[in-house]
Amino acid sequence: FSSHLRFPCRDSSGIYKPFVQTGSCFDLRGRLLWLYRSLCFMSRPEGKILETVGMFEAVKQHGKYETGQLFLHSVFGYRGIVLFPWHARLYDRDITPPIPESKPEPPGAHGSKEVKGKTHTYYQVLIDTRDCPHISQRSQTEAVTFLANHDDSRALYAIPGLDYVSHEDILPYNSAEQIPIQHELFERFLLFNPAKSPPFTARDTLKAWQEKNHPWLELSDVHRETTENIRVTVIPFYMGMREAQNSHVYWWRYCIRLENMASEVVQLRERHWRIFSLSGTLETVRGRGVVGREPVLSKEQPAFQYSSHVSLQAPSGHMWGTFRIERTDGSHFDVRIPPFSLESNKDDKAPPAGYTF
Repeated sequence: FSSHLRFPCRDSSGIYKPFVQTGSCFDLRGRLLWLYRSLCFMSRPEGKILETVGMFEAVKQHGKYETGQLFLHSVFGYRGIVLFPWHARLYDRDITPPIPESKPEPPGAHGSKEVKGKTHTYYQVLIDTRDCPHISQRSQTEAVTFLANHDDSRALYAIPGLDYVSHEDILPYNSAEQIPIQHELFERFLLFNPAKSPPFTARDTLKAWQEKNHPWLELSDVHRETTENIRVTVIPFYMGMREAQNSHVYWWRYCIRLENMASEVVQLRERHWRIFSLSGTLETVRGRGVVGREPVLSKEQPAFQYSSHVSLQAPSGHMWGTFRIERTDGSHFDVRIPPFSLESNKDDKAPPAGYTF
C-alpha cells in the first residue's frame, strides 16, 4: 500500500466514502473501487466533510489476524475488530475433485459428488454500532443467539453486533484512537496496550466468555455452492437442546449469504427448503423471499446476508433447497442451497453462559 492511502473514511452521517490516490493499491485498487461503488448507493448530502478514521494496513496473504485487529468488511463495509479466530472446514461444491477412473459414478447418483472440506480461517468480531444503520445489504445487524435458560423451549436471546467474518473479507487498518469501535462489549473484552501491535489485548473477561460459550459460538463447517453466478454460503450453528412436553427439542441457527458474482441485476423471489430429521420426518417449506424481504442483488449491492433458526425433535438432520431468482426480463432460475448437516455433537449439560459478567 502507498503510505499516502488514508482509508477508511466516513462523512458526518456515518456513511463511508473511501478514496484511493492514483498509483496506490496496485492489484487491490480495483477491489477498493468496487467497494467504493458498493458503499455509495446512498446519496451524499451536500456539505458533508470526510473524516479520516484510520490508515490501511497490508492484507495478510498468509497467517491470521490477531485479537484486536481493526478492519473494514470488504463486502458490507462496516468497521469491526477481531476477537478471536475459528478454524472451520469449508466444503466448496464449486471445486470438483478429480474422479479416479477406477471409481465410476454409481447408477442413480444424478451428478452427486463427494466434497472434501479444507481448513479455512474465520473470525469472531464486534461490529461498530455506528455503522449498523447503514448496512442495508443485510436483513438485520448480525447477532449471536442463545437458548434462554428457562422452561420455554422456544425462547431465544441475542447479543447484537457479533459476526463471523471470513479471512478474505477483512481489510485491516489501524487507528490512533484508544476506543476506535463503539460497542457495549468493547471495553469489557479488550484493553488498550500501545506496546502491542495491534494495540489491543484480550481481557480475562473475553477469555472466560469464549471458554464458557465455546460449544455455542464454535464455527466448524461452512458450505458453499454457485449456480449461474449466484453464490450461496451456509454456516450452521448448534444452539442446544431443551425439553418440551416430554420430548427433546434440538435447536440450530444458520447464517446464509447470497452473492451476485456477475453484473446482471437479479432479485430473490422464493425459497424452497427440505428439512430431514433423524426421526424419519421430511418437511418441505416454501415461501416468498427470506425473513420478510425479497432482496435485489446488483453490481452496487451484490450481497445479502441473513440468519434464521430451525428445530428438530431429533439430535441430527439435514437441510437443503433452492432459491428462486428473477432476472430483469421476468425470467426465473433456481439457485441451489448447498446441503448441510445439523449435528448436536456438543455437551448439552452445561447451559450457555450468555450475557453475564
